[in-house]
Amino acid sequence: MVSRKAPRLPTAPPTHYMPEQERVQAKIAQIAATAEEYPGVVIIHNIRTASVVYMSQRGMALLCTSMEELRALGPDYHLRFFNPEESIEYVPKIMGLLAQNSLDQITSFFQQVRTTESPDWSLYQTSMRLLLHGDDGLPLLFICFACPVDAASAISIKVQRLLEENRFLRKHYHQFEQLTRREREVLRLLALGHSAPEIADVLGISVQTAETHRRNLRHKLNADSGFELGQYARAFDLI
Repeated sequence: MVSRKAPRLPTAPPTHYMPEQERVQAKIAQIAATAEEYPGVVIIHNIRTASVVYMSQRGMALLCTSMEELRALGPDYHLRFFNPEESIEYVPKIMGLLAQNSLDQITSFFQQVRTTESPDWSLYQTSMRLLLHGDDGLPLLFICFACPVDAASAISIKVQRLLEENRFLRKHYHQFEQLTRREREVLRLLALGHSAPEIADVLGISVQTAETHRRNLRHKLNADSGFELGQYARAFDLI
């Protein structure tokens, strides 16, 4: 009996032998094959063009957009859908990933996004990593997974509070920098609810001096109430 070997079927070449653009398309197709099964939004960015090259259907539905519109937006994608005030928080993390140039490193952050879920901002937690290197060995594609944060959850409330404090900090940084060390001590005690006599006792100063510091604080910080003074104390980690 003669044994015949089955003919060898052609195999696809390893992706590292593919031209760069073919590797990009192959990687996008690989991710897209299962992206709709995840409980969030999958986005792929081309770092060289600063544009979105793939977004799962759920994401496009939430943003009321299409892949054609996303590609056309280019770098303006971020300005259109995300709160620009927050970029100061997460852009350094993204730049850190670029600098490391490693497929193993991941960074996560919160973002406020304009979606159909809310007339204002919806809160998402985004995790990001490098997905593909270019032919030159430098970063080419980023992949992001954005998961909605339940607006009624405790974590959402806390994150919103932190975001508000960060915005307050950036807006009022220069006013706070004018304060002396002693004025910051007085501000902390005021925010904790201490009266002028109590502050005088804690700091070993006269009541009149404590009152003077309080007046100076209200003037320098343009604060008309104890609540506003408390905002400074919380935002600048005095309490």
